[in-house]
Amino acid sequence: MAVGLAITSADGQYNGRITCFVLLSCMVAATGGLIFGYDIGISGGVTSMEPFLKKFFPEVFTKMKEDTKISNYCKFDSQLLTSFTSSLYVAGLIPSFFASPITRAFGRKPSILIGGAVFLTGAALGGAAYNVYMLIFGRVFLGVGVGFGNQASYTLC
Repeated sequence: MAVGLAITSADGQYNGRITCFVLLSCMVAATGGLIFGYDIGISGGVTSMEPFLKKFFPEVFTKMKEDTKISNYCKFDSQLLTSFTSSLYVAGLIPSFFASPITRAFGRKPSILIGGAVFLTGAALGGAAYNVYMLIFGRVFLGVGVGFGNQASYTLC
């Protein structure tokens, strides 16, 4: 159950101001959460595209084209495809535990930059992937970048 509290001063008025720094901090924190939602939308759409399935998951593509009477759940029943989808989320969990002490020691800005650099590396690997293992390895880097960056950006607020 959510509970709201009002902060008041002695005369009953809140004296805080909304500054540019507060707005920027909220935008950075919101962008950290946006990355996960964006990935869910993109990976869900990409995994149902025929050219993607032909190149990286030919057995799923063959199953999808051969039997049109089975449900989508059965068509996409592949451990490798599941590994591709979930690798980002599993990889995002682990670094989020280590990002807090690093953020405390070095500050938020370097932590967010590290997360962004690792994310960029994962995006480059994913874009240059020529087999499914390189694709999954790139998603692991994306997950590390997202987990690390999210933890660092959420400490802003």
